[in-house]
Amino acid sequence: MHKENAVVYCEGAFNTPNGKTAHGLVRFTERYKICSVIDSTFKGSDSGMILDGRPNGIPIVQSFNEALIAATKSGELIKYFIMGIAPDGGRIPEEALAPIVSAIKSRISIVSGLHDFLAEDEYLLALANSHNCELIDIRKPPARSELHFFSGKIEAVSCPKIAILGTDSAIGKRTTAWLLVHAFRAAGKKVEMIGTGQTAWLQGARYSIVLDSLVNDFVSGEIEHVIHTAWKQEDPEFLILEGQGSLLNPAYPGGYELIAAGRPDYLVLQHAPRRMEYDGFPGYPLHDLKRQLEAVRIISGKEVVAITMNHEGMEKEEIKQACLQITDDTGLPAFDVLEYGAEGLMEVLLTKTIK
Repeated sequence: MHKENAVVYCEGAFNTPNGKTAHGLVRFTERYKICSVIDSTFKGSDSGMILDGRPNGIPIVQSFNEALIAATKSGELIKYFIMGIAPDGGRIPEEALAPIVSAIKSRISIVSGLHDFLAEDEYLLALANSHNCELIDIRKPPARSELHFFSGKIEAVSCPKIAILGTDSAIGKRTTAWLLVHAFRAAGKKVEMIGTGQTAWLQGARYSIVLDSLVNDFVSGEIEHVIHTAWKQEDPEFLILEGQGSLLNPAYPGGYELIAAGRPDYLVLQHAPRRMEYDGFPGYPLHDLKRQLEAVRIISGKEVVAITMNHEGMEKEEIKQACLQITDDTGLPAFDVLEYGAEGLMEVLLTKTIK
């Protein structure tokens, strides 16, 4: 896949849960070459160092103008301005409008996964048309005629389906899913990622839906259809399903449809031991891990085979002990795949799936 040059807007949100789209893009994308991230909070820093403590060569800049100047100096032609923020409610913040307008006037197309559709703004649409660029709203629902109702064809899918669920939203499910995909591919296995959110699409997942853009009646059918299509067209050995939200999050109770319609064969649960409250909702205590495991088991009828850990709030030297503590508490193998790679998790899954 040819990568187009892009800058990512993440003002005030990088290295926070609201910056998860930008985080995914600087860690990995097959669709774009990320030239810089806009967030004045960390201006002058390497985005990889801020996010993961490892440099990636993608600088964080003060503003769109600085991003454009840096690109010009390096001989890069920026084609896309990507909204890398994921605020609660998915609305475009007012302060983002000025850099969006500046980008359009620079003949740079805008890519947004937010619920406010840029192409429905008459001023922005006219401006984009006059400057020969696009307004791409990833979350815009497909036409009803293009949607699918659940049919039962999911039962034909014969390869193992592995779902990466989570105990909360913005907890690292998508990152874990991609790292597992990469580990399988490095081991010579044929695997496809089933993306269920806008960031997975931005990162290049070929088989994707944007779950929260769909009318409820068609959610299960679209999950079934994208999984069945990937299986039929690619004949993979494994399918990795990206989870959304969590079963018990009061605002984002995702996961039900993925379990019911995707009918995963094996379940992995992502957890952040230091997170005390649900993402974005102070006063709503995060249910403990054992309660979360029980909820997954009751709803799916299957046992979780491994826990993957988000190490937010931890020092590096605490991570391995935290994984051991999870195993002591649950009896399940636990891995921090972001810090140490997904090979151990892959081995557990290979043991389970290869009879």
